[in-house]
Amino acid sequence: MVVRLKGSYTVKPAEPTWEGCQPLSELDQIGCITYIPIIGFYLPPQNWLTPAETIPNTLKDSLSRALVPFYPLAGHLQWIGKDRLELNCNGIGAQFIETESEAKLVDFGDFSLSPKYDGLIPTLDYSLPIHELPLLLVQLTWFSCGGISLGLTASHAVVDGQSLLHFISEWTGLARGEPLKLAPFLDRKVLGAGNDHLHPPASPSLDLSFNLPTLLSSEEETKPETTIVMLKLTKEEVEKLKKMANEGEETIIPAYTRYESLAGQIWRCASKARKHKHEQPTALGVCASSRSRIKPALPKGYFGNAIFDVLATSMAGELMAKPLSYAASRIREAIETVTNEYIWSAIDYLKKHPDLTVFQDLQARTSNDQFPFYKNPNLGVVNWLSFPIYGVDFGWGKEVYIDPGDVDAESSFLVPSSSGDGSLVVALSLQVSHMEAFKKHFSEDIMIGNL
Repeated sequence: MVVRLKGSYTVKPAEPTWEGCQPLSELDQIGCITYIPIIGFYLPPQNWLTPAETIPNTLKDSLSRALVPFYPLAGHLQWIGKDRLELNCNGIGAQFIETESEAKLVDFGDFSLSPKYDGLIPTLDYSLPIHELPLLLVQLTWFSCGGISLGLTASHAVVDGQSLLHFISEWTGLARGEPLKLAPFLDRKVLGAGNDHLHPPASPSLDLSFNLPTLLSSEEETKPETTIVMLKLTKEEVEKLKKMANEGEETIIPAYTRYESLAGQIWRCASKARKHKHEQPTALGVCASSRSRIKPALPKGYFGNAIFDVLATSMAGELMAKPLSYAASRIREAIETVTNEYIWSAIDYLKKHPDLTVFQDLQARTSNDQFPFYKNPNLGVVNWLSFPIYGVDFGWGKEVYIDPGDVDAESSFLVPSSSGDGSLVVALSLQVSHMEAFKKHFSEDIMIGNL
C-alpha cells in the first residue's frame, strides 16, 4: 500500500524517569528478539474529533504520559559481549510516525482478505546497530475516507504479547483521562535477571536445543513462497471441534481446551495438505506461559517475557490416521512439561550457555543463516484466545478491526472474534502450494466430523 509521510516525531516520557542499565532475563533474550506488531482500524464517526490535529496530539500526549510508568519502552537495547543483551533505560523515547493514504477502509472489505498491511505498520532496519533502534514505534495513517489505522510494533526482547497488550490498555485509558489501573511490575530479577545463582536453586540443566524435524524428501524449495489467510470459525464450529477432541476421552481431566483442540486440528490438516509420508516426523511449536506455573507465581502486571516455546511431536501418519484427541493429547503433554522445576532448569541452562545467538532470530534475519523458524514439516500455533485485544479506545470509539498484524514463517495465531459471541479467527501462514488443500481439509473435517 502506498502511504505518504506527514511527519515523524520522538515522544519522550512526560516526566523524568529512572535511568540506568537494567538486566534482562534469559527468557527476554531467546527466540524472537525482534519486534511484535499489532494494528487496529477506526471508522470516522459523525462526531469525529476536530480539528484534525486533535487525534495525533491526543496520541502523542497520552503516549508521553504512558511512558512514565512504562519507561523501559523509552530506552534502548545494547549488547553485552556478542550474545547477551541489557536494557538501557535512558528515556530517549518512542517513535511516532504520521502518514496518509489515498486508500479507503472499504478497500479492505471485511479485512479477512487483507492480512498484509504493508506500509501501515512501522518497519525497522535490522542491519543497524541494535542500540540505534527505538523499542516502540507507533504509526498513525489517515485514509481518504477519514478513517484511520494505528500500527504499533515493540521489541520482543522487552515485552511478550501479554505485556504489550497491558501497555496498550493503560495507554488508551490515559488517553481517555482515566488513571493507571495496573502499574507494570518492572523487576525482572523475579525471573533471575542479572543473578548468576538462582533462588530457588535449579535442578540439573535441561537441554533446550530446538531440534526441529526436517523433511525426509529434499524436493521442496529452500525458501518457498508463503501466503496468509484469515479463517473464521463460529462458536458452534469451535464447540464441535472441542467435543470431537474429547469424544471417548472422559477420563481426561480437565477436558481438552479450545486451544488444544483447534491447534491439533490445524496440525493434522497441515500434514494432510503437505502430503506427508506416514514416517515423516513433525512438530508443533507451542507458546506456554510461565506466569502462573512458576513458584511463586509472577506478580500481576509483570512486564517482560514469560513464555516458553515447547514442541509437541508426532509421526505424521499417526497424526493424520488417529482421532483429533491424539493430536490434542500430544499438545497437552508438551504444555505440561512447563513446570516450576522445568522453568528454573531452563533458565539455569541458558545462563550457562556459551552463545545465546543460537536461540535468537536477529542474526538470521540479517544473514542467510538458518534459524528454526517454523516451516514444513513443522508449524507454530500461538494462543491469543484469552488476551484482551479488543476495545482499544483512545477516546473516539473502539476499533472496527484489530489483529496481530503479521504471521511469521509457517505458523498461526488464534484470536477471539471481536463480536464476543464465542467465534474466533485463525490467522494462518502456509506455503502457497499447500494453502488451498489446507482450507479444503480444514472445512471438510469440520463439516463431516472426520476428526
